Amino acid sequence: MTLQPQDFSAAVLIGIGATAVMDAWLVLLKRLGVPTLNFAFIGRWVGHLFKGQFAHAAISKAAPIPGELAWGWITHYAVGVAFAGVLIAIHGADWAHNPTLLPALAVGACTVAAPLLVMQPAMGSGFAASRTPTPLKNCMRSLANHTVFGLGLYLSALAIALISR
Repeated sequence: MTLQPQDFSAAVLIGIGATAVMDAWLVLLKRLGVPTLNFAFIGRWVGHLFKGQFAHAAISKAAPIPGELAWGWITHYAVGVAFAGVLIAIHGADWAHNPTLLPALAVGACTVAAPLLVMQPAMGSGFAASRTPTPLKNCMRSLANHTVFGLGLYLSALAIALISR
């Protein structure tokens, strides 16, 4: 299924909204004393990708990249938009007009594969955070965060659908 221009616009709005919901969740966690991701490290990783380096022993020890925090936030939102596009591509443009919770939660939960299988290994934490002191706890936290993102996909699509009626 190919996305039409209006589907792309919906994916952008839904992805931005869902990512903002996830960010609100992360702010809450941080205020409760739960460690969250430093988005500068995502930007650092992306900056090194542009230089041809994919994997790092520890991204925190890699050379800083100019503007890495901004790159991290841009990447975070771009990925959120891409995942919203995946949801619409899988479930059809009609889902964006008549959103239901289960597909959004399922896609949100599945997006946890990106950090567990790509970003964490590339940033030095190992597959599924296996090189961290608490891998299971970190995996469960990632799953919770991405499920909240899925809830954000649904809530954003619902808000947009209600506004556009």
